[in-house]
Amino acid sequence: MKVTELRQKSAEELNSTLVELGREQFNLRMQKNTGQLTKPDQVKKVRRNIARVQTIVNEMARTA
Repeated sequence: MKVTELRQKSAEELNSTLVELGREQFNLRMQKNTGQLTKPDQVKKVRRNIARVQTIVNEMARTA
């Protein structure tokens, strides 16, 4: 997920993306705890994507 793509989305789309990423993060945590996680690097990627989306949302809130 690139920052330029995120900046083109509306606030509603960003919030839905954030919810989706949160669900994915939860699923990855559950897989990790049960020993079913095949790609441990996904956890880090999802966490960083959540931070990217939250940063864009905060920037939009500051300018509005």
